[in-house]
Amino acid sequence: MQPHIQSAIERVAQRLLGKEQHIKLAISCLLANGHLLIEDLPGMGKTTLSNALANVLGLDFSRIQFTSDLLPADMLGLNIFDSQTQTFRFHPGPIFSQVVLADEINRASPKTQSALLEAMEEKQVSLDGHTHTLPSPFFVIGTQNPLHQSGTYPLPESQLDRFLMRIQIGYPDWKAEKQMLLDPQGELAPLAAVMTLDELIDLQRQVNQVHASDAILDYVLRLVTYSRESDQFPNPLSPRASKALLQASRSWALIAGRDHVLPEDVQAILPAVAEHRLRNSLSEFSETTSLSDKLLAAVDPLAA
Repeated sequence: MQPHIQSAIERVAQRLLGKEQHIKLAISCLLANGHLLIEDLPGMGKTTLSNALANVLGLDFSRIQFTSDLLPADMLGLNIFDSQTQTFRFHPGPIFSQVVLADEINRASPKTQSALLEAMEEKQVSLDGHTHTLPSPFFVIGTQNPLHQSGTYPLPESQLDRFLMRIQIGYPDWKAEKQMLLDPQGELAPLAAVMTLDELIDLQRQVNQVHASDAILDYVLRLVTYSRESDQFPNPLSPRASKALLQASRSWALIAGRDHVLPEDVQAILPAVAEHRLRNSLSEFSETTSLSDKLLAAVDPLAA
């Protein structure tokens, strides 16, 4: 594993105890130039993880609290008339940050949720006929409460598909939670950056250079094709999903310190990449039956 990546994982693990696998998935998502959705109960560390990632990677961070009365302009910004210059001046909203925490994204109205689509896909914002480019890198971390909680709106499949990965942090183990109770000020300790912006962008470039053989490409295609031909999956995997699966596998291989993708890389990240795409928007993430596990069990990585 590259020293910068290892240091980042270790620093964030000081803040989010006992969750190294989830931290690696979040960093992998960022290095793959994707966006991350975290679904869990309140108080599980979703905001803690987001803030810690921004700190250790030296990125600008903003938090948008999604509520039922949040308007798109509250997030994107707006043009305000300047009486001195007799012109309209654009005042950027909090989305103009390198790491944006869209907190409780499914509590906002569908209109506000849809305002994120262009930003996440095109990395730009269009207002009043003008296009404003978002910072680079641009990483959205959406947090979502379980759908059974009151005041939530299901994210449409089109928006779920914009998130490269979806993870669930879950409860900490006994040892980690005891350490948290023994050191309640640990979450407040500052985290120093472990890399520069140029180094982070270079790591994102390296992800694109990780080699994926024909055998790996065929494995990815067999997985997505099976999801389309089988009747076990409410939503078959789209071409965007196959691209996401390959890119995330490359990122996971880079984190492991390799310049090539193995079938184990595809298998390791497929649940985070595919589960929210295979289900419909009304499915609970915590349902016991894992569709991605069914998919992995049905497709042989060594088939000719």
